[in-house]
Amino acid sequence: MKRREFITLLGGAAAWPLAARAQQPTIPVVGYLSTRAPGDSEYIVTAFRNGLKEIGYVERQNVAVEYRFAEGHYDRLSALAADLASIPVNVLVATGGTASAIAAKPVIPATIPLVFAMGGDPVELGIVASLNRPGGNVTGVSFLVNALAAKQIELIRELVPSAAAIGLLVNPKSPNLPSELKSAHAAAAAFGHRLVIAEASRESDFDKVFETLVQARVAALFVEVDAFFTDRRAEITALAARHAVPAIYALREFVDAGGLMSYGTSITEANRQAGLYTGRILKGSKPAELPVMQSTRFELIINLKTAKTLGLEIPPTLLARADEVIE
Repeated sequence: MKRREFITLLGGAAAWPLAARAQQPTIPVVGYLSTRAPGDSEYIVTAFRNGLKEIGYVERQNVAVEYRFAEGHYDRLSALAADLASIPVNVLVATGGTASAIAAKPVIPATIPLVFAMGGDPVELGIVASLNRPGGNVTGVSFLVNALAAKQIELIRELVPSAAAIGLLVNPKSPNLPSELKSAHAAAAAFGHRLVIAEASRESDFDKVFETLVQARVAALFVEVDAFFTDRRAEITALAARHAVPAIYALREFVDAGGLMSYGTSITEANRQAGLYTGRILKGSKPAELPVMQSTRFELIINLKTAKTLGLEIPPTLLARADEVIE
């Protein structure tokens, strides 16, 4: 599906519920809030719809969905969440990053259940009371990005054994940043690496960031999980290739876009699970009694074509552990 067609489809889906509710007032309405852009969300929205379908809800048949996309502008999220709450919706889904759940929780009434799909720690961020019994009106799916730093650095060491300095690309506006920096610094220190932090929150930052990383002589780079970066993965992977910087990511979407390697959980699976939880709540389950789901499947994806472009020889032991090798 082309980007323009998908945006048109979302626009129609967003407009339909208002008229549909006038004709069919019993149809539940789900609010869908994303930090991302609509043109880059097709596969994520599809995964969410698949989860809904598994539990018996099909959009435009027995459930309506109102979509709101912040397009990477975190400062828009609170207003978009409040807009969805004013419709009102039966359930609000916050996805595309931790920021959407953080923005939505304080502005929606406690009577509206909130289902999130996020990479941050929802307990540490104060979104839920505990993983087993979230409490209140919030539950969802966490895909554990903060736990990845040590494993990603371990993979970098295996790929580039002589690495002394390793770069970390972060968005200074990310709510996950404090915990991710703590994990990254601890992992780098444990392996004896110097960590070079590079910040980007605008597209215009990227060229300067990579120039800084090259000047700092980083041997490799890993990239924070952030919706701003994911939406711009083509630019990031192209710059990494242009500057000959081996990079590892937490999402396979970067490898599909030409990145070298990824290790992490599946964002599509997390959103499918969010769809399942949304359906369960629509059927009467209370979010306070639905434990926060944690992704348990981790996958290693390697792009051999990119490795050859960078002049890297992937160790056979690393290739043997890969869940998928793109040639």
